[in-house]
Amino acid sequence: MQAVQESDRLDRWLGSNVADLSRSRLQTLIATGQVRLNDRICTSKKQVIIPGDRVTIEIPEPQPTDIEPNPISLDVLYEDDSLIIINKPAGLVVHPAPGHSNDTLVNALIARCPHIAEIGGELRPGIVHRLDKDTTGAIAVAKTDIAYRSLQAQLKAKTAQREYLGVVCGVPKTESGTVDRRIARHPRDRKKMAVVETGGRNAITHWQVRDRAGNYTLIHFRLETGRTHQIRVHCASLGLPLVGDRVYGSGNSAGVNLPGQALHAWKLTLQHPVSGEELQAIAPLPAAFEKLLAKLQLSW
Repeated sequence: MQAVQESDRLDRWLGSNVADLSRSRLQTLIATGQVRLNDRICTSKKQVIIPGDRVTIEIPEPQPTDIEPNPISLDVLYEDDSLIIINKPAGLVVHPAPGHSNDTLVNALIARCPHIAEIGGELRPGIVHRLDKDTTGAIAVAKTDIAYRSLQAQLKAKTAQREYLGVVCGVPKTESGTVDRRIARHPRDRKKMAVVETGGRNAITHWQVRDRAGNYTLIHFRLETGRTHQIRVHCASLGLPLVGDRVYGSGNSAGVNLPGQALHAWKLTLQHPVSGEELQAIAPLPAAFEKLLAKLQLSW
C-alpha cells in the first residue's frame, strides 16, 4: 500500500510509482480489479487520485500459457536477467501462427525461460521486433517488463540500430542511398506486402554497397523503421530483389542451395535496459550465406 502525495490519474500515478511493470500491464491490472483505492476496488484507469488516498495493487501469480514449451536448441549471442539475444537460423518462425503452433522461437524461449510468458502479448511474449522465417540473425527478446518497455521505446525512438547484410540480383547505380517508400498489405495477395503511394505505413531503409561481382551486389542495410518484409519489398521496388527470394523475386539462388532469401540480421546495437550501457550483438554469417559469398567472390 502506498499513500498518494499529489493529484494524478490512477494509471499515470501507478506508472510513476511501480517501476517494474509496463503501463499497459498496469492498466490491465486496474481493469481486472487488482487495484484498490482506499480499500475499494477501482477499475477505472482515469480515476483521479488526490493526496491522502491509499492505493494497493495485487499482482497475481503467473498463469499457465497455452503455448507449449519446446526445448529447441538456440544459438545465444547474449543473455542476462533482463534480455536474451538469439542468432536465429533460417526456417525458424518467431511466434506461433497457423501451421506453426509448437516449433517457433517463442516455444523455445518459454522452455528456456518460463516466466517470459507473462511479458508482452500472449502469443508474442517478450518479442519486440521480429525476423521473417527465412531471414537469419540477431533478434532481442525481453525477459522482464522493464526490458520490454525499454526495448520498445528504443525501437520507437530509433536509438536501437538494426543492421543487415544482403546479396541482391543486380547492380545499384550509386554506392549508397535511402529508400523512403510506404508499405502496405498487397492489394491482391494478402501474404505479401507492397510499396504504396498513399496509405500504409512509412518505411525507411538506408543502404550501402559493400562489394560487387558481375550481376550481384553485397549490400549493408540499416533500418530506420521495421515494417513487415521491409528490406525485401524495398529491394524489389528498386529492381534489385534479394538472391533466393521466391516471394519478391524470381528465387534465383546463384547456384547455391539457399534455405531462403540471402538476408542476415548481422548487427544489433542497443542500450541495456538496466545499466544503460551500449550492448552490441554480432551474429556470425550462416554457412549458406558464406558459401554464396565465396561462389560469387564477394567480400565484406
